[in-house]
This record gives sequence, C-alpha cells and structure tokens, in this order.
Amino acid sequence: MTDVYINDIVALLPNEPVDNDHMESILGQIADRPSRARRIILRSNGIKSRHYAIDPVTGESTHSNAELTAEAVRLLASEEFDLANMDCLACGTSLPDQLMPNHAVMVHGELATPPCEVIATSGVCVAGMTAMKYAWLGVTSGEFANAVATGSEVASAIMRGNRFEPELAAASEDIENRPEIAFETDFLRWMLSDGAGAVLLQSVPKTTGLSLRIDWIYERSFANEMDACMYIGAEKQPDGRLSGWNQYAPEEWREHSMFAVKQDVKQLNEHIINYTVKRPLLEIAENKGIRPSEIDFFLPHYSSEFFRQKLADGMRDADFDIPFARWFTNLRTKGNTGSAAIYIIIEELYRSGRLRGGQKLLCLIPESGRFTSAFMLMTVFDPATMES
Repeated sequence: MTDVYINDIVALLPNEPVDNDHMESILGQIADRPSRARRIILRSNGIKSRHYAIDPVTGESTHSNAELTAEAVRLLASEEFDLANMDCLACGTSLPDQLMPNHAVMVHGELATPPCEVIATSGVCVAGMTAMKYAWLGVTSGEFANAVATGSEVASAIMRGNRFEPELAAASEDIENRPEIAFETDFLRWMLSDGAGAVLLQSVPKTTGLSLRIDWIYERSFANEMDACMYIGAEKQPDGRLSGWNQYAPEEWREHSMFAVKQDVKQLNEHIINYTVKRPLLEIAENKGIRPSEIDFFLPHYSSEFFRQKLADGMRDADFDIPFARWFTNLRTKGNTGSAAIYIIIEELYRSGRLRGGQKLLCLIPESGRFTSAFMLMTVFDPATMES
C-alpha cells in the first residue's frame, strides 16, 4: 500500500452569495405567502449566507449538478496535471440530475475527457466521502496513478416554492405551536444550498506547496439498527418501512409530496449523536489508536449550529473531547451543501495559511439518511521541510 496525497482541491460555489433576507425571493414563496418557519429556522441554524445555482433576476437555473461538478473538476487542471491523464473519476451526490445514467458518467460526459474508470456513489452527506474513499483505495492499491473525487449538490432544484404542496403552507400556519412541522419539511428549504468540491489524489506529494496525506477513511452504517430518517422519493409507513415512489401511481406523487425531502425530526434528535458521533468515535479510538490531543484541526460537517454543542457533548461522552478552538467550519458563510460540504470546508482551511507540516486534520461527516458516519484523518505534508 502506498501513501496517497490530496495535491489540489477546489471548491465551487455558484453565483453570488445570498443572504438571509433575499433567499426566499430567489427560492420563491409557497402558495404566494412568506414562510413563517424561515426566521425561526435561521435563528437556530446560524447560516448567514449561501449560494444557489439560480439566476436571481430570471429565476432560471444556471447549472445542473453535472455541470457544476464538471466545472469544479476542470479547475484542477494545471501545468502539473492534465485532465486527459485522469485515471479515475469518482463522484458523490445526494441529488443527481436524473435517476439514470449515474451522476459520474454525466460529469464525465460534460468534461469530454478520454475514457477512464468512472464510479458514482449515492447517499446523503456521506456520498462525497465514499467517492473519496473509492479514489483513495484505487491510488493506494496501485490501480490508479491518480484519481479525482467530487462531492456536489444542487439542492435548489427541489427547494423552490412551486415544488412544495399547498398543504405545507397550511401546516406552517401552526409553526409557533408546532415547530416540528417546519423542521420536518419547510426547514430544509432554509438549510440546504448548492456547491461542488473536487480533489486530485496522487501517490506522490507536490514538490512545492502543501499536500494532505490521507491516513485513513472510516465509514460506518447503522442501518441494521435504525429506520430511515431523511428521505426523498418515498413515504414512511407506520412500521418504519419506506414505500418507494415506484409503488405509487403518478397522480399520487404530488398528493404525497413524494419528491420533497423529508426528515423524521424526533428520530433525528434522539439518535443522530449516538449513532454518527459517539459510537463510531469509540470504534475509531479502539481500532485506530488515535487520541484527541493529536488532532490539530477538527473539521466537522453539521447541518445546523443547533447541533454544535450536542456534537461536542457526544464527543466528550466518547472520551474524545476536542476544544472548540481547534474546530474549523464554514457553515455560516457557505451553508449546508450536503455531500460537497467537507470538500468546501477542507478547501477553505487548506488555503487559509494556517496549515503547517505535520499537523493532523480529522474530518467528520454524519448522515441522517439511515444513520451513517464517516471520519477521515489527514496529515499535512510540507516538501520544504519534508515534515509530515
């Protein structure tokens, strides 16, 4: 097994940032009425700005998911790396533009680069990290000389007001007394946004500038113990099972808001920390032998600042306490971009000037789809000092 390095990383956020006061004018109102949930949710999630692949003047889409991802990949091209020599393209997303073909081949088609191995990984937030792991394993095994991995979301495509059923607007009238209504459906409109990230993985570090060596990627699903919590294209039954869209007649799809993103908030609040933070951290401490004191930067992806202290408490319960001073996140300014988020977080830290050779970075990506979690440990490599 050979070492694998992130030698370049790109974050691509479409169009100008959108602040809290203008987001509803871009996404559109539901039933021509302002959302009563928006301000409540924004107070909780802490997001101040985000990006949408929507023209704010015309309301037309500016990018498909595949187009945005391909644009990010193109930005990896340099004098040192020709996209024509790409050995593998691994793309993760929650919301591809179509059911088939898969997202990665659509990105490859947009790029029009020579034939290479292509794979798409699906899921929710962890999809970007499973793409990263496939690419990493391919390079470390010697199968590929290089690989490109991506995470991307264009959530705005399904977050527009005209995509939601009138009954949501009616339910939102009771938002002050029953805030769970907003959190289950309308809250996602004020939480999710668009973005793409791409990384270049190679078996040797750069000769100038910093590289990030991937030490390991650890992913765990607890779907054997938990029902689905966040879903789209399905209805959750009283016994916890999901009935997929293809079990319903087309006229029922709109009746059930089948293609709206839905969240079981009670299940989320009761179980997300235990299953995506505490239990996997206990496994990692035992299996990887890592201690919190070794971590210079902790890069968590979380959907809302509502979960920040809960996450810290869960880490403390797992005897893996990392002080907030060593946390790095850009949720407030970049929003929740799902499977792209960890790429966008890493990219900002990478270009911040704060990294030094030998530092260790621990990334966390929790997913409430059916309770999955991924962690990645990286070490900064500086060729000037040969320190890592």
